[in-house]
Amino acid sequence: MSKNLKLIEAIKNKGKNIEAEMSFFDHLEILRWHIIRAVIVIICLAIFFFTYIDFIFEHIIMGPKNLDFWTYQMMCKVGNALNLEGFCVEKIPFHLINTDLGGQFMLQINSCLLLSFAAGFPYLLFEVWLFIKPALTVVERRSAQGFVLYATILFVIGALFGYYIVVPLSVNFLANVSVSDLIDNQIRIDNYLSTIATLTLGCGIVFLLPILVFILSKIGIMTPEFMRASRRYAVVIILIIAAIITPTADILTLLTVSAPMFILYEVSIMVSSNVKKRKVQAEKEFYNQ
Repeated sequence: MSKNLKLIEAIKNKGKNIEAEMSFFDHLEILRWHIIRAVIVIICLAIFFFTYIDFIFEHIIMGPKNLDFWTYQMMCKVGNALNLEGFCVEKIPFHLINTDLGGQFMLQINSCLLLSFAAGFPYLLFEVWLFIKPALTVVERRSAQGFVLYATILFVIGALFGYYIVVPLSVNFLANVSVSDLIDNQIRIDNYLSTIATLTLGCGIVFLLPILVFILSKIGIMTPEFMRASRRYAVVIILIIAAIITPTADILTLLTVSAPMFILYEVSIMVSSNVKKRKVQAEKEFYNQ
């Protein structure tokens, strides 16, 4: 009798394992199609941007190197209004060079891919949302409404902040650092592009901090009390992240980058506190029924 029970139990467990394995591969298949759709969108956007590569190169890629860039003009106006000597950018002394046979062609390809990733970021978030949505409860879906919209807004604000503030400040500082007049700055075009892309996209991703805190607070990992108690450590970490994002020793640039991150941290505390209040309110309503 016991042998028959063991056999039946083994068959049941085998059936559960097969069902779980099928479910796992089904999820992989669904994920594969989400990735395929995202890649198709990125490629289509890259092809679209490739048709306007001349405009992209002249006004977007080379923008932070030109003295007529919006940020440099604003710095000059502020410097003149406040009588700040040396605040106006008068020169960006470096020349761009290409050292590879296919370097300029790859510059076009990489520029279009980076722009397509930035422009297609909202759709990438939408695909992520479509993948995780079936696993959420009705309450979790309601609480996560607007995820794509809010994350997109934060990413766009961060990317614009990176491109118009962090990039020109970093380029201006690094270009004007001189050990000796005997040394000319000959910068590889791929290094210049990677610097602009890293600073711009890096700031966009960093600005997603409130979204990350919201998710962690929802699953109970992050609490407002913990964030308030860790504020002094957060200041150090933010300064380190700002130093990594901006590869300069300029204090003004460091503080300019870190200031929005301090604000984002305080906003994240408010987000976590709001999540906790909703949880407490939901528990009270549940026990009062």
